[in-house]
Amino acid sequence: MKQNGTLLNLKDKDLELIEEVGDNHVATSLDTPMKPNAHAISDEEKMEKIAEHFAYIMDTLGLDLSDDSLRGTPMRVAKMYVEEVFSGLNPKNKPEVKLFENKYNYKEMLVEKDIKVHSFCEHHFVPIIGVAHVAYINSGKVVGLSKLNRIVDYFAKRPQVQERMTVQIANELKEALGTEDVAVLIDAKHMCVSLRGVEDTSSSTVTASYGGAFQNEETKKEFLQYVYGTK
Repeated sequence: MKQNGTLLNLKDKDLELIEEVGDNHVATSLDTPMKPNAHAISDEEKMEKIAEHFAYIMDTLGLDLSDDSLRGTPMRVAKMYVEEVFSGLNPKNKPEVKLFENKYNYKEMLVEKDIKVHSFCEHHFVPIIGVAHVAYINSGKVVGLSKLNRIVDYFAKRPQVQERMTVQIANELKEALGTEDVAVLIDAKHMCVSLRGVEDTSSSTVTASYGGAFQNEETKKEFLQYVYGTK
């Protein structure tokens, strides 16, 4: 990492650590690393700053920003970052969850399969694409099905490490539903694996979080049967 020809206060050991963390996809915390003043400026100001800096990146790469095809790219990228792919960084976009009485007395697990996951690797800012399977056993309250999708989407739409994303979704579901009986399984492909480094296009990464009753082997097995259709 250089600026104006000088290294940005990084020693050789720092560079080695940066490469090691990135190549091994290591997360440093359960919470998404955010500055205390992350929301001090408006979305519009963020987009202006991102567009300015992304234009600098494109110019550094030697791209001609006067070309009609490229002229609007910095602002398009900025808008995509703030309003779409990283919208989960803003707490105002967190879905509100309304619970309903379980009047039909349903006591078995509820499983929502194949929820789309579109996220970004926080180490290289390239896509993570896959599906999430979530399940819960209600404690007397139930939630609309679409809210499960929205909770997954909220935590996916930020720079992520898959292990952290899995736990964040599980913890949010536990809090929202008022029960520890929650399971989350994510199966995803990482473009930082397929586009660079080992360039493996066939592998996927599976992570899971099992809480409460789902730590029981029989309950876990039932959940996995729903997900994979095996006996």
